[in-house]
Amino acid sequence: MNKNKILIELEIPLTEKKYDIFIPINKKIGTIKSLIEQALVELTDKAYEIREDTNLYSKENGTIYDVNKTVRDTDLKNGSRVILL
Repeated sequence: MNKNKILIELEIPLTEKKYDIFIPINKKIGTIKSLIEQALVELTDKAYEIREDTNLYSKENGTIYDVNKTVRDTDLKNGSRVILL
């Protein structure tokens, strides 16, 4: 198993979809959020619009993940459930 990535479940209420995705632990949350949003724009044929007020939240406790922290410096681990809202 690759120790540089973790597998999370990403839920996107706007599209009513869930995705299992691998994210690198050495990247900042802001970078991860940006990459996810860019992928959503492509997956939805530009129906998804990137917004500045979108955040990644823990589905377990509602915590907003700090965009300036790396994944490794958060409580994210394999199996974490995250919401993009």
